[in-house]
Amino acid sequence: MQVTETLSDGLKRNYTVVLPVADLESRRTERLTTLGKTLRLPGFRPGKVPMPIVKQRYGTAVSAEVLEESVSEATQKVLSERGLRPAQQPKIDLVTENPTALTSDLEFKVELELLPDIVLPDFSTIELTRIKAEVAPESVDKALQQIAKYNHTLEPVPAETLEARGNGAVTGEVLTIDFEGKIDGVPFEGGKGTDTPVEIGGDGFIPGFAEQLEGARPGESRTINVTFPENYGKADLAGKAATFDITVKQVSTQLIPAADDDLAKKLGAENLTAVREMITSRQQQEYDNISRMRLKKELLDALTGMATFPAPPSIVEQEFDQIWQQFESARKAGTEDEEDKGKDDETLKAEYRAIAERRVRLGLLLAEIGRINNITVSEQELDRALYQRAMQYPGQEMQMLEFFRKYPQLTNSVRGPLLEDKVVDFVLELAKVTDTVVTPEELAKEPEATAAA
Repeated sequence: MQVTETLSDGLKRNYTVVLPVADLESRRTERLTTLGKTLRLPGFRPGKVPMPIVKQRYGTAVSAEVLEESVSEATQKVLSERGLRPAQQPKIDLVTENPTALTSDLEFKVELELLPDIVLPDFSTIELTRIKAEVAPESVDKALQQIAKYNHTLEPVPAETLEARGNGAVTGEVLTIDFEGKIDGVPFEGGKGTDTPVEIGGDGFIPGFAEQLEGARPGESRTINVTFPENYGKADLAGKAATFDITVKQVSTQLIPAADDDLAKKLGAENLTAVREMITSRQQQEYDNISRMRLKKELLDALTGMATFPAPPSIVEQEFDQIWQQFESARKAGTEDEEDKGKDDETLKAEYRAIAERRVRLGLLLAEIGRINNITVSEQELDRALYQRAMQYPGQEMQMLEFFRKYPQLTNSVRGPLLEDKVVDFVLELAKVTDTVVTPEELAKEPEATAAA
């Protein structure tokens, strides 16, 4: 095999490879001979088919198979002998015309981009602040109140009571209504309901809906006007003005149980203390998750500043294409960032291409940290994560697991974040991390935008 380097420019390498026709012919003859020993054709004894007939029938197919294997093996040899680590699958172009004829040496070209040489930084120089929050008793009390309210019962307000006080439903009371929504006078799908509870002053309905029902009494009919929010879940209704024809059937007061042991037992707990512990544990887990997310982001920002090596242009281009497709989809739906709306495409593409390059460099650095330190995701860890993902589709868990196994790229989309988290944990063990306790409100504040956003 003759190998000639024809290009060495940054991360790009090109080679011309020539394989002797004698070697290819020898491999083909050996393959045809092996095939002839097991071949069965009418008129011939098994394994006794003459070689000329074997070549006539199977020569072209065997030649193609030999060429494919020889090119693949030669390409891998070029990479291994030179210690090359391609960023993506090398591009192969055959130069020899009619190569399956095996009448001359086989010449082909190899084009590839290399992964950059990455020198891992000293992780002990990274200084991070982990902000943490602790659950306050007042927060648990508020959650208990919400649980108690969720378990309320309704007691109809007698007509004489309404008459005596001279008004209808007031804040905190619940109306039972029938309603029908219309847009431009035409009923729309999902806009009709019967015996629906609506709390005056409560959440859960379109803004302005419950407010216009204050003071309503049983038997009363009203038509109210509302506008669906711009970010409403159904795109065909978002931002549109609508009317609702309302018939009030009942006014009720809410009987909210006391937050005590009886309520705890109704919830399946031993006592109120157990419920408080459960709430505390759940809220603390939420705080800890936010804390980890912020610490991880701070670490990735620091690593981004350390990833100063060049990024393979082809991978950057792929990353940019994905980002740009997401942006165009958001722009089409009218959900792009406000700060992007006043920029022209040339400016946006330059900004997003810079983001793509940062993402690629950071991804390569994390991958190199994992490779050098033998950080991997075990099959058991992957199986657990796949099962958790499948659990998001109740009743279809087994079908989703089969779906993941059928398409490796979906499995890799689960494996990737797991590996990233393990690499992050590895680096955090080496970095200098200072813990700071803050209030839950301070923990929930959005951190300032950084280069790795």
